[in-house]
Amino acid sequence: MRRNVLAGLAVGVLAATLCAAPAAAASPDVVISEIYGGGGNAGATYRNDFVELYNRSSASVSLTGWSVQYASASGSTWSVTSLSGSIAPGGSYLVKLASGGSTGAALPTADATGTTNMSATSGKVALRTTTTALTCSTSCAFVSGNRDFVGYGSANDAEGTRAPGGSNTASVARTNPAVDSDNNAADFAAGSPTPSNTSGTGSCPTGTRIRDIQGAGHLAALTGTRTTRGIVTAKSTAGFWLQDPCPDGSDATSEGLYVSTSGSPTVSVGDDVSVTGSVSEVRPGGAATNLTVTTMAYSSKSTLGTGKPLPAATVVGSGGRVPPGAVIEDDATGNVETSGTFDPASDGLDFWESLEGMRVQIASAAVVGPTNSYGEFPVVPGGSGVRSTRGGIVTQSGDFNPERVMVGDTLATAPTVTVGDTFGAALTGVLSYDFGDYFLLPSSFPSRVSGGLTAETTTAAGSGQLAVATFNVQNLDPTDPQSKFDALAGQIVTNLRSPDLVALEEVQDNNGATDNGVVACDQTMSKLISAISAKGGPSYAYRQINPTNDADGGEPGGNIRQVFLFRTDRGLSFTDRPGGTATAATTVTNAGGVPQLSYSPGRVQPADSAFNTSRKPLAGEFRWNNRPLFVIANHFNSKGGDDPLMGRYQPPSAPSETQRHQQATIVNSFVDSIRAVDPNAAIVVLGDINDYDFSRTADLLVGSGELVDLPRTLPVAERYTYVYEGNSQVLDHILLSSWLAAQPYVYDVVHVNSEFPTQVSDHEPQVVRLTF
Repeated sequence: MRRNVLAGLAVGVLAATLCAAPAAAASPDVVISEIYGGGGNAGATYRNDFVELYNRSSASVSLTGWSVQYASASGSTWSVTSLSGSIAPGGSYLVKLASGGSTGAALPTADATGTTNMSATSGKVALRTTTTALTCSTSCAFVSGNRDFVGYGSANDAEGTRAPGGSNTASVARTNPAVDSDNNAADFAAGSPTPSNTSGTGSCPTGTRIRDIQGAGHLAALTGTRTTRGIVTAKSTAGFWLQDPCPDGSDATSEGLYVSTSGSPTVSVGDDVSVTGSVSEVRPGGAATNLTVTTMAYSSKSTLGTGKPLPAATVVGSGGRVPPGAVIEDDATGNVETSGTFDPASDGLDFWESLEGMRVQIASAAVVGPTNSYGEFPVVPGGSGVRSTRGGIVTQSGDFNPERVMVGDTLATAPTVTVGDTFGAALTGVLSYDFGDYFLLPSSFPSRVSGGLTAETTTAAGSGQLAVATFNVQNLDPTDPQSKFDALAGQIVTNLRSPDLVALEEVQDNNGATDNGVVACDQTMSKLISAISAKGGPSYAYRQINPTNDADGGEPGGNIRQVFLFRTDRGLSFTDRPGGTATAATTVTNAGGVPQLSYSPGRVQPADSAFNTSRKPLAGEFRWNNRPLFVIANHFNSKGGDDPLMGRYQPPSAPSETQRHQQATIVNSFVDSIRAVDPNAAIVVLGDINDYDFSRTADLLVGSGELVDLPRTLPVAERYTYVYEGNSQVLDHILLSSWLAAQPYVYDVVHVNSEFPTQVSDHEPQVVRLTF
């Protein structure tokens, strides 16, 4: 609301100025928070009319000499009720007025009493810093001496637009008593009356507030048995979320709390409840690397009102709180829960934590990852980060996009979405945490607006060009449905345009995850090659080496390995040199100045500890245009066991990268052994490297210039082969020897999988068309 700041007015003109409207600023402290005029009437909830006040400031305010005044909807005669005493910060003050009969419950003990009989449906109420009665009918809202003013129902005057009318069972109350926009219609809504006095029994809690429990940090400031109060904003089958409708204005303290129940909660959304329970920190799933959720284990409750408006959702993004765009955590090292630092303004981890349990609205939410098998998907506020050319958000060195938040289907069925989709209305829900990520949990979903994303198709290799591709086919084995083989074949034939050579990763043995000692994959490959032919593709041959049973990691019993899949109708041939086994290492020999592999296909240092329970590099020697071509297919150690990006320990520990660094060093040395014979050797290193384009792993592979990493040559907005929890990132690489990279080539990541909810693999294939 607004108050007049002009001073020195002569007493003789006071009556005239009472109807002037010199607009000033919203009340810095006390506002009208609730009006009820149905007291004592037929069916009334309470026996007396009342006006409730709320102190939105951080200091106590004396009300002595102030008054609450009432006039009918179009009247100019104002009834005055004098006030006394004071109102604490965040506290309420109850003014008891007349009764229209004997129906209804008694009000809580009033802080002031008057004889005004108000209308339930329409009227005008002023809070004044004087007891001088108003004399105006219209243009009263902003006159001198007014602290706040509300016109409701059919009133002929109001701050902005009139508030809705009440009834014998409904009061007119601020949806957020701490907010005063000077527009009654925006600030007030009709709902169940909840009178509160200075001892605190009404719409604004007193005593232990939710923010007191949450504190400014990752762990609760108050634990053990507690009683607090708020509005129920959402409920699940095992609990409900509670939010204080009167926030303190601090971004560091959450106003929301999750209450767990032993069964289905006996509350309704919109209930105003006082809840008692034991507060503790619960680590979802028990994973030590996850953060915790402040949780109250329900013991008992008192319902103080029903049908209350929900606290306003905090807008995240443009027009609201803008999340940090790059930094997850830079103030704490190690366990953030005990670090003693908490900075929501600059640290993404702290930003989302400060909203835990609260209603949150993502401004212009944009989908940056497809719906996963759990019905979840990631979004960012509109305008966030470096967006990919297809609508995702790209991971970069030092920027893992902390503005991302997962959207879950705990409370409502989520739509199936694709990268680049948006929504027809605001995406709003309560904020929680699970599986190493913050989650937005909407109670309903707006309509999906398709971004129109379609699968890409590359250009076919031209005359004189050799097309070399890599493709992780995600645990392919004969027990997979024929539809998977058909879909993979379609992507190889149609989207990749039948490359000359495809290095396949994650080809499993003939019975997949059945762990019975079978290691051969001839049935897997026969089924894939037949599917390619059925799609109109060329005939393909393959080379590979069967692994030692259960020695190469991956799905137990699956025995995944790399395979060279190649066509022979365009001049590419494979140079077979037998002798390669699961444990025999291929080496480079010098045949009159020409490098040769001792085994082709052969494995690169398979006995080295760097490849323990991990895939061994597969090396093969080909010929193209009467020149040797050396290809090394890789599937480096996975990221399993690394800390989550949005986890308890910062910066996240990545123990898996130690083995990848060793593997990269070995492969780089093998490349050096070829180049030592022929510095101008044509060498392609490719596969699922399981690390970023800016990683130390990639640096070690590149070495001192022996190889050129092709993902690094792309514009940043195109630099990704995989989408994980909304991060578009590089995991799959094609690298060329320095001589080969100096020849004409065209490189293309072909986006057909990771951005779509229906995937034949979670990786994108990529292809380079070489001319040499």
